[in-house]
Amino acid sequence: MNQNGDNNYYNHDYGPGGRNPGMNGPYYQPQPPIPPQPGPPAGGTGGKGGGHFLLGLLAGVLITAMVGCGTYVGVRLYLMVSDKSASTAASAGKDGAGSLTGEETMEKLEALEEVIAEYYYKEEDIDKEKMIDGLYSGLVNSLGDPYSVYYNEEEWQELMQSTEGIYYGIGAYLSLDPATGLARIAGVIAGTPAEKAGLRENDIIYMVDDEQIQGLELTEIVSRVKGEEGTKVHLTIYREGEADYLEIDVTRKKIESPTVEYEMYDNGVGYIKIREFDEVTTDQFTEAMAVVKGSGAKGIILDLRGNPGGSLPVVVDIARAILPKGLIVYTEDKYGEREEYSCDGRNELQIPLVVLVNGNSASASEILAGAVKDYEIGTLIGTTTFGKGIVQRVLPLTDGTALKLTVSSYFTPKGNNIHGTGIEPDIVCELDSEAYYVDGVDNQLERAKEEIDKMIK
Repeated sequence: MNQNGDNNYYNHDYGPGGRNPGMNGPYYQPQPPIPPQPGPPAGGTGGKGGGHFLLGLLAGVLITAMVGCGTYVGVRLYLMVSDKSASTAASAGKDGAGSLTGEETMEKLEALEEVIAEYYYKEEDIDKEKMIDGLYSGLVNSLGDPYSVYYNEEEWQELMQSTEGIYYGIGAYLSLDPATGLARIAGVIAGTPAEKAGLRENDIIYMVDDEQIQGLELTEIVSRVKGEEGTKVHLTIYREGEADYLEIDVTRKKIESPTVEYEMYDNGVGYIKIREFDEVTTDQFTEAMAVVKGSGAKGIILDLRGNPGGSLPVVVDIARAILPKGLIVYTEDKYGEREEYSCDGRNELQIPLVVLVNGNSASASEILAGAVKDYEIGTLIGTTTFGKGIVQRVLPLTDGTALKLTVSSYFTPKGNNIHGTGIEPDIVCELDSEAYYVDGVDNQLERAKEEIDKMIK
């Protein structure tokens, strides 16, 4: 199981000292109907109250005291709350209104920890390490940005492993569907358990092992799908056109994911598919281009369908093997600072090019497709792309954890930011799903072959 969809910078260290502008090393699309949502659990809606923390804590404790006749508890926490309220003004002046680590905040955390430790009814479920991770994750989640994520040590190691093209899972690429808060299958790797189990691109994962995943971070969903080799994961799938959910069991195995596939057609056209832009992709793409060109290709079909994105430096390297001299992409941060990535044009493609895209072509895929379209060196065929025009920087921390943070917007060579809109293809061609899955006919690819034949002739 892999996840992506980010134009990532990878910084190898991070510490105090402010912004580091240097570098080492989606969102709109037509959405399927939202699966039926379960009602709230009995006894309430589960919504968050809007009252002040201290007032809520006091009210909850007083109710508990009345029910359980624990008057001492009510008095003791009332005094604690009163003391805290009295010190609020002084704390604000001392620590600054915007401080997250001020005295009042720390006292509040201590109060919460004490109440949980003393009253939570399942002692064995209290895990201090998870609580601490939850604090860090909650801080990042408060940004409301699905692409900014805190990784604990285990999650960070798994992410680094996946970018090297090897991981343990089912062989499918996942992206987060913002309309439903669920995971969407952006692509299925050929010959993997996911393909053998019948999973398809654009399937929506509704539950994993009979547990709902709506609202979880993508990293958490991926970790639930992944697991030890040989074990099974049960997926509840929503598929457009099906009357009911599909219940599918998939056996996990070690996945060595080739990110680039290629072949030569009898008419002298080369076909190259890039599944994602990982650390291994540059070398794999270089090999593919060498074979295709060495075979005397008269034209190339570049397939970016289902490609969720990946590393910004990698897609820039690949663009330099295709584009003419000039700008590939530029980024701009909140300070207005602009960083440009250019091509010297020495490897500009001199034969016809068709690029296949769809609603799951995101992020780095859109950088490449956008540049091809702006320079008019190829024809885009398929459907509107995902629409992710922002860049994340991955900041490894000194304790083995990491923070992925959205740091800038990116713009195509002509200055277009496609975030939330995507890239319109030159030729719109919807996938005939029935023909593809029943008869094995890829009508979008067939259309690409027709167009490139016209270009060659």
